[in-house]
Amino acid sequence: MRMRSDVFRRAGRWLLLPAVVLPGSLPGKAFAQDGPLLAVEGPAVVLTDVPFSLTLYAEDGENARYRVISAAGRELAAGALPIRSETSVNGLRVAAGDLPLSVEMDSDQGRVTASVDPPRFPGWISLLPPIIAIALALIFRHVVVSLFFGIWLGGFFIAGLDPLAGLGRTVDTFIVPSLADTDNASILMFSALLSGMVGVMSRSGGTRGIVEALRPLATTPRRAQLATFFAGVGIFFDDYANTLIVGNTFRPITDKLKVSREKLAYLVDSTAAPVATIAFVSTWVGFEISLIRDGLRIAAEQTADPALAGALASTSPFTVFLSSIPYLFYPILALFMVAAVTVWQRDFGPMHGAEVRARTGGGVFRPGSQLMVNSEETGLDAAEGVPLRWYNAAIPVLTVVATVLLGLYFDGRGAVGPASLWDTFGAADPFKAILWGSLAGCLVAIGLATTQRILSLSQALDGWLTGIRAMTMGFVILTLAWSLGEVTSQLATAQYLTQILEGSLAPELVPVLTFLTAAVVSFCTGTSWATMTILLPLVVPLIVALGGATGFEAGGGELLVSSISSVLAGSVFGDHCSPISDTTVLSSMASACDHMDHVRTQLPYALVVAVAAMLFGHVGTSYGLSPWIAHLLGVCVVIVVLRFVGRPVPAGR
Repeated sequence: MRMRSDVFRRAGRWLLLPAVVLPGSLPGKAFAQDGPLLAVEGPAVVLTDVPFSLTLYAEDGENARYRVISAAGRELAAGALPIRSETSVNGLRVAAGDLPLSVEMDSDQGRVTASVDPPRFPGWISLLPPIIAIALALIFRHVVVSLFFGIWLGGFFIAGLDPLAGLGRTVDTFIVPSLADTDNASILMFSALLSGMVGVMSRSGGTRGIVEALRPLATTPRRAQLATFFAGVGIFFDDYANTLIVGNTFRPITDKLKVSREKLAYLVDSTAAPVATIAFVSTWVGFEISLIRDGLRIAAEQTADPALAGALASTSPFTVFLSSIPYLFYPILALFMVAAVTVWQRDFGPMHGAEVRARTGGGVFRPGSQLMVNSEETGLDAAEGVPLRWYNAAIPVLTVVATVLLGLYFDGRGAVGPASLWDTFGAADPFKAILWGSLAGCLVAIGLATTQRILSLSQALDGWLTGIRAMTMGFVILTLAWSLGEVTSQLATAQYLTQILEGSLAPELVPVLTFLTAAVVSFCTGTSWATMTILLPLVVPLIVALGGATGFEAGGGELLVSSISSVLAGSVFGDHCSPISDTTVLSSMASACDHMDHVRTQLPYALVVAVAAMLFGHVGTSYGLSPWIAHLLGVCVVIVVLRFVGRPVPAGR
């Protein structure tokens, strides 16, 4: 989820308007023209004592300098202002009486002034939209209404507490930009194409053919869940592709064997991001390595120890990433929890009730559920007499997987040239690859159905459209989740949380507190990548400053590596559990599950794993415990919980 920064730009250039100040424009945006041309872009809102930035752009004016002055006349920042390039003024803070801010530019051509006057609120205000939206969704189970209310609340604050203007901001500032974001549009298109492919596969008898082909193997709920688990682990290269392929492929099988949709969604969700996080070759690795590199660079610039600075600057970030894998306690233990629950067929909490309902004939989903996909959609079943050939479903799915892998390789190779496999995959654009894969899968599915004369081209296209229509509710919720994420971005929720959780710390406590911080930030914002982006450049210099990198140049620095892992693992945990996370929504979509039922049933499992990861992993290893013993103790916790808290699931009838 990205914050749009082109409100006042056209084709990458600033749009400079001939007005001293634009009254009634969006908060924090101002232009001035009284001699040299100056444009100022600021935040939608500012939070008391939370740092924010202004972006300045001057079209002309020799020897220009800027000053940022509070309403009380206090100078907040000053410096040189290059012409025709953006200048960021960071670390600004305001208190009561500081607004509006004046931005002065002095040059040989004279002085111009622009005024910036966004609404100012206490920091805790930024938490209200996501917390209230999540709470309403958990209590009332009306996800669309709850998310929309959270978005409107953000618009209400940004519009200066004007409820009608806030309604307008809901649409024009949050929902439309979320749809316009190219990455988000790619995910929607990928989901639509894959859903259309599933529609063709179902209409041509391929989906039922897979069910019949696996019937001799997947004869029990346990075996069906194991097959789902291994498929989730096997599709390790991208969490989005993992979620949608595994959920859509195995749903007919688990439905047949009376496995609840909630359990399927849990299996899908818990083998997507955790696998992609720790895999050597995935769409996550390049992103994570780039953040680690930035954190090491910042720490090297700030440390006073020349030997340590040299080691931090020269160490390969990929080597650091590899060293961090044993400390990724939450993702690894989450995978073990999935395997243990599947093998032993023991559940606890709301999941046990869901499984009992499904096995005893009460239905694979709760009566009255708001399914993310209308799996009961008429027109998707194969017609009577259609041959049930398993390869009419298997070949399109394998085509998607193969095309995505090849797309990642060739796109990455085009970006970096001959390089290692992980560098190649890390440089690739994953959104291009998944689009290529889903389109190829659609074409292959339609081609198989028509060339075998199972369906006419018109019937195949009708099945394709029916598959897309079945995903309508999922598309709506996914868009609203992104929009709420944009609200948290513009309200600086993550920055506020990060600030209140900072403080003077013992180095040994940094990993566990970092995990908690990352978990809270990603849960409230619904994004793991943005959380990593914010925290890694802060945590790496912090742990170095506290002495946690001692001995790094000689192969030590375990606290530094553990702290990096804590950011990655905590981001995955919060994103994994958050109702507004795109991967959580996609898991509900792929499994055709009620979204809040998925969140409620999955949360107890994730919390058990998180507590074990923090207690033995992030705390234990900080005080000398081997990471391998920490994993073993975490595994023991999972076993004990399943044995004494979990209850057997009936075999069904």
